[in-house]
Amino acid sequence: MLGDKIGDTASQETGRRVLSAGDGHVTVEVSFRGTGDYFGTAVSGFGTYEAEARPDGTLYGEGQGIDMTADGDTVTWHGSGVGHMTKDGGTSFRGALFFATVSPALERLNGIAGVFEFDTDASGKSTGTFYEWK
Repeated sequence: MLGDKIGDTASQETGRRVLSAGDGHVTVEVSFRGTGDYFGTAVSGFGTYEAEARPDGTLYGEGQGIDMTADGDTVTWHGSGVGHMTKDGGTSFRGALFFATVSPALERLNGIAGVFEFDTDASGKSTGTFYEWK
């Protein structure tokens, strides 16, 4: 069941490279930077994910990143999800996120699972929304 909204993010791709290709699949690494919020606390950060294009046309991805508040507090995240290419050349992913922080302002993120919606357009601009999974 979905719980409280954790936050939103907006980001821009900063790099892309092919990690492997052949036998009906390709794995791409994508790096990005962006801004967003966790429970109303503004953050900026960056991350990297790997997306594997499967022979059936679906995508599987895993990523990690770090976000920082204006006060210098940090939260790290790890996630995985499934998705597909969109008609406009972007991607659409749905998945789960897990967080770690020592920040008093962000400590609510510790020990919860988040679920996300993450959509990217053909130019590498993306938006995402995160919810607590209860």
